[in-house]
Amino acid sequence: MRCAVRHDPSSVSLHPGRRARRGQYGFTLLEMLVVILLIGIAAAAVSVSVTQGLASARINAASGEIAAALRATRAQAIVQGKQQYFDVDLRNDTYSDAKRKDVRLPAGLKLSITSALEDRPNDYTGRIRFFPDGSSTGGHIILTSGRRQWRINVSWLTGQVAVVDQVAQR
Repeated sequence: MRCAVRHDPSSVSLHPGRRARRGQYGFTLLEMLVVILLIGIAAAAVSVSVTQGLASARINAASGEIAAALRATRAQAIVQGKQQYFDVDLRNDTYSDAKRKDVRLPAGLKLSITSALEDRPNDYTGRIRFFPDGSSTGGHIILTSGRRQWRINVSWLTGQVAVVDQVAQR
């Protein structure tokens, strides 16, 4: 008498050192660790990119605000028919417009200014004057963050304000 033995693939157990049989699926611990490592590397790369993007947005916003304050000071000179001053305090990294309101830059940003020598009330303050006809004493303000610089130019003839994004050469 013969006994028939049926083989059921779903009831096969794995023993150490044996290869998985057909029909068994899964991941090894090593494969899972590699995937976790790759996810960690990708997350770190995204985090660095987002941080740099936020810093860039912050300095773009600050340069835009300085340019707007310069334009507002020019407009005040034209409307009021008298000279208006835009002061930059290099010691405190602040600026003040025609309304004499001091604005502090966000941490990590530095200011520098090139303006007429007679428009320097002291060693740490630079000034750009705007006249009733819209012209100015001219100059430029440089906003620096790390290796990046934003330059805000003020034309002496027209008083026009323009922002230029440039990479610092160090």
